[in-house]
Amino acid sequence: MDKIENTELFIFDMDGTIYLSNTLINGSLELIEKLNKKNIEYIFLTNNSSKNVSDYEKKLANLGINIDQKHIVSSGEVTASHIKEIKDENENNVYVVGTKSLEKVFKNYGFNVVDNREQNVDYLVVGFDTSLTYQKLWDAHYLINKGVKYYATNPDKVCPLENNESMPDCGAIINLLKTSTNKEPVVVGKPNELMVEYIAKEFNVERKNISMVGDRLYTDIKMAETSGINSILVLTGETDRSDLVDSTIKPNFVVESVKDLTKLI
Repeated sequence: MDKIENTELFIFDMDGTIYLSNTLINGSLELIEKLNKKNIEYIFLTNNSSKNVSDYEKKLANLGINIDQKHIVSSGEVTASHIKEIKDENENNVYVVGTKSLEKVFKNYGFNVVDNREQNVDYLVVGFDTSLTYQKLWDAHYLINKGVKYYATNPDKVCPLENNESMPDCGAIINLLKTSTNKEPVVVGKPNELMVEYIAKEFNVERKNISMVGDRLYTDIKMAETSGINSILVLTGETDRSDLVDSTIKPNFVVESVKDLTKLI
């Protein structure tokens, strides 16, 4: 796609793109207003699996963006959906290294969430766990070495916060477990093409008419590149212009923020 205005569906990352922590990024409301006015479809997509879509609906509403849950997609949702599609009929027990919100996602998809590594665990799922304990890490280490099928919601190393601060994300937990087990999970979230596959199917849109807007080269822009969709990098989150110099991942467009993107639609 050579023009942003040809987009039929925009996928917006949230952390670092639409907001930072609990502060809306300047221009976000104006962007949504323009998309609504022009009847252009959009969804919010996040790799942050510490919250579920209901949590994000409330958060966005508190920030002034009112949107139905069906237009919010998280890596937790796509991970649960993917495992449900590929699992054997009797594989229902999942050990979740994640928040109660992520556990709820798997329960909603019909899984039995277990908290004892000695139970018959069919899948280990690691997410962005802000309630992480050493016991969870130990259990995950044990289950990985035991050969349990190992998945992770996303590879993000850090979650951006306000004032140029950040906190460890799921990717940091993955790396810790790789150090102790020498094994890596199947990562479902961005940049995995499964995210775009899920969205294209759910919203009945061809990939050539989709644009991804995000702040991370190795997740947002890489997913767009892998999936054959348009990519727009914003510089309000993890990536700055200096990162682009040596990166092999190149976005189709670069804008300072969503405020500047609004002018191009």
